[in-house]
Parts: sequence; C-alpha cells; structure tokens
Amino acid sequence: MKDRPGHPDIPTLHVSDHPLVKHKKTFLSDERTDTKTFRELTRELTTLLVYEATRDLPTANLPYRTPMEESVGARVTIDIGLVPILRAGIGMVEAAADVLPHAKVWHLGMYRDETTHRPVSYYNKLPDTCPDDLVIVLDPMLATGGSAVDAIRVLKEWGASWIKFVGIIAAPEGADNVYRSHPDVNLYVAALDRELDEHRFIRPGLGDAGDRLFGTQPG
Repeated sequence: MKDRPGHPDIPTLHVSDHPLVKHKKTFLSDERTDTKTFRELTRELTTLLVYEATRDLPTANLPYRTPMEESVGARVTIDIGLVPILRAGIGMVEAAADVLPHAKVWHLGMYRDETTHRPVSYYNKLPDTCPDDLVIVLDPMLATGGSAVDAIRVLKEWGASWIKFVGIIAAPEGADNVYRSHPDVNLYVAALDRELDEHRFIRPGLGDAGDRLFGTQPG
C-alpha cells in the first residue's frame, strides 16, 4: 500500500491512496451503512492501515526449512503494544491484533466534553512501566486531536519511546494539533477530510464512530 503526506504542513501525516482503502472508506462514511457492515469495514480498513504503519519494523534473519530446502527468512525483533482509545478504538483492536498476534493490548478511556470540546480521561489500564518498543494508538477519528494529544502524552510519561497513531478519518485541525504537540509521532489514516464544523465534528466525516460501531444513539 502506498501512502502520501496528506497535508504539506504536516510531514508526519500519511494518507493512504490505495483504491481499496478509498472504496471502503466511502461505504464506511455513507449514512446508509448499517452497524454490522460498519464494524466489518472498520476492521478491514484497520488491517490495511496497520500493514502500512508497520512497514518499517526492524527484523532479523531467521533460518528455517521448507519442504524442499534450507532457507533464511525474517522475524520482527521488537515488542509491540496496542492502545485503543475507548470507546471507538475498541472497534479497531481485533483487526490490529490479527495482524500483530503477539502484541499486548492496553486501554485508555477518554471522551469529549460536549461543552468544552476537550478530552476527559476516565480510564487508564496501563501497567507501571512500558514493556513495549513500539506503541500503536488506535482511534477511528482524529477530529480536534485533543484525545490523541493527551493519550500520546500519557504514553510518553509511561515510558513509550516510539509511538504511532492509526486512525481512519482525520481533520486537518486535528492532525496539525498532534503534529505540533508530538512531531515525532507518525499518523496513518484512510482519509483527510475537509474541516471541523462549529461543533467540532469532522466534515464531511461519518458521524459519531462510537455510536455507529455499537448501534447506539448520539447523546
């Protein structure tokens, strides 16, 4: 899968230009897509984006034998952690863990205050010290970027030295916020949408990812 910078002023932002990603993102965003299909598309997009986000993992030679002869392959040499931002990030975990079956899964819970539009932390299930060489943050939407900025800050204080963010749709304002706060963190998304509206929702966006994943009503 190819990726390209999604904004000239945000060099850490990588927006996929794969035809399948564009196709799946379109149907994910469509208001006619039901909950079951929305979940399936979220998993499929996560798989594609995690492959792209992990293209630079370090490897070492691994000797093995095929049914025909001896050969040398490769094995990933680092420990990886997955951190979904609750609740919408939960919809991405299964697919990410399928790609990275030995990865550990940690959880951070945040929600957006509808009055201040600021993230509020309500759950942290991280152990005392970070055991992972790479931590991948999972959250379908990067709107204001507040939750991602705070989550990354928490992970750095925890001891994470290499962090990536994998989402599905980003707003320019959110991607810029993460870049200015954490210029060492690369962002991988399926699409960079036009803007945030006056209510801080991504436009055209897809609505509330958590509500659409879990079949709940906004509120």
